[in-house]
Amino acid sequence: MNVSPLAPARFPDLPDIDGVTFATAAAGVKYAGRTDVMLALLAPGSAVAGVFTRSATRSAPVLDCQAKLGGDPSHGAAILVNSGNSNAFTGKNGTVATAALTAAVAQVAQVPEGRVFTCSTGVIGEPLPYDRIAAQLQALYDTQSPGGISAAAKAIMTTDTFPKGAGATVDIAGQTVQIAGIAKGSGMIAPDMATMLVYIFTDAVIDQAALQTLISDHTAKTFNCITVDSDTSTSDSLIAAATGASGVDVSNNAAFSDALYDVMRDLAHQVVRDGEGATKFVTINVTGAQNETDAHKVGMAIANSPLVKTAIAGEDANWGRIVMAVGKSGAAADRDTLSIQFGDITVAENGWRAPNYSEAAATAYMKNAELTIGVDLGIGQGASTVWTCDLTHGYITINADYRS
Repeated sequence: MNVSPLAPARFPDLPDIDGVTFATAAAGVKYAGRTDVMLALLAPGSAVAGVFTRSATRSAPVLDCQAKLGGDPSHGAAILVNSGNSNAFTGKNGTVATAALTAAVAQVAQVPEGRVFTCSTGVIGEPLPYDRIAAQLQALYDTQSPGGISAAAKAIMTTDTFPKGAGATVDIAGQTVQIAGIAKGSGMIAPDMATMLVYIFTDAVIDQAALQTLISDHTAKTFNCITVDSDTSTSDSLIAAATGASGVDVSNNAAFSDALYDVMRDLAHQVVRDGEGATKFVTINVTGAQNETDAHKVGMAIANSPLVKTAIAGEDANWGRIVMAVGKSGAAADRDTLSIQFGDITVAENGWRAPNYSEAAATAYMKNAELTIGVDLGIGQGASTVWTCDLTHGYITINADYRS
């Protein structure tokens, strides 16, 4: 598979996080010889928080993880992830597989079952061959390394064309706090919590409740503001862990909060940049809405519209489709106060085409790989930014062959 043309030049150099180690293995979950399992171990004292899909058909691993948040942090913890099979819509088999893997990890890693978090991604509806994963657990435990995060990012990929990582170093009163995160996601992207699979680690000191609040708040402005294809996964999971190894308390610290937000937004953007078949990265800025909720509705209506997304793929400056998406969004709008921009080019204002509109200029702008669409509703102070990609023939090709 060709790497997305919107991919970063390389995987970033992420800081090692004291109190976290990683290992990967090829368990043959779906494909022979492909690295498809990662195990991360967290030191005792680690706070673990998470945000998960609210899909009514969410998987057994998601339900299990949700039930375990807020457990006793005095014990160590483990995160086990497999790609190739989502262990979703598999009935009692999904529950059995999750319980078996949780118990097996607990035994090998010597942590309580209530501190083992499992995640699965891949095909829906196929029983997970969990015995293949269990057979790799001792080797995964024996090969743990603090520098294994890049390999972990590769192990959790499905239709992704590149591994996704982001990190930050924060100076707090002369002391250093590190953050490192990885994600996977390329299709079935329209989050209703976080997105796809995301794992964020920090050596900061912060209790579970405060960490939970931070990632929940930042999710609303990052992972819940992206879309590739309007489809919400059964397996979306974001897990964040703070080991406390730095000894630096970041409770109510704005610098740490801002750095965590930046890492989450970077990962969210990378998911969009790896949208299945994507050739354009699109930022949609909505202003002048009645409130923030309406602004977000308008942004997502534009970002999820197949007509808008295919026009972008065809480099067609069809701003009429933006008008259509605003109208269908369910948000309050007034035709006669609506303005639309492509980049710094005003294409429509006061309810109709701008007097100085240039089709040639707008068409030329649409040839860029990174585009910004601005929409001002002109009726209030609500604003929101969302990110999406175009919809190409490549998306159809990837998904027509997904199970083969």
